[in-house]
Amino acid sequence: QVQLVESGGGLVQAGGSLRLSCAASGRTFTSYTMGWFHQAPGKERQFVAAISISGGTTVYADSVRGRFTISRDNSKNTVYLQMNSLKPEDTAIYYCAASGSVNYYSPRSYNYWGQGTQVTVSS
Repeated sequence: QVQLVESGGGLVQAGGSLRLSCAASGRTFTSYTMGWFHQAPGKERQFVAAISISGGTTVYADSVRGRFTISRDNSKNTVYLQMNSLKPEDTAIYYCAASGSVNYYSPRSYNYWGQGTQVTVSS
């Protein structure tokens, strides 16, 4: 089992920044690809970004590429999502997840999920 706890969400004005953190405990953090997803009301959970075990590979949804940066600190069992130039359409609950596969994009590839943190961007 891997337990994931997100933090760092909140209310921010359009153009602002937030940094989300996801702390992992339980089984070896370095066994897992880590991803961030978001889910807006009435919509399906969507891929945002993912990072490989070593951190050497990062992938992003087109909607956030150039604005968001995913990173991980394996010594702290933590993955981060730096979100800049936020837009109202970024408003959603953000979830981090751990995957034992290299399919970065599908929620079905992720075995463990956090409880989510709310991000609200006002216009």
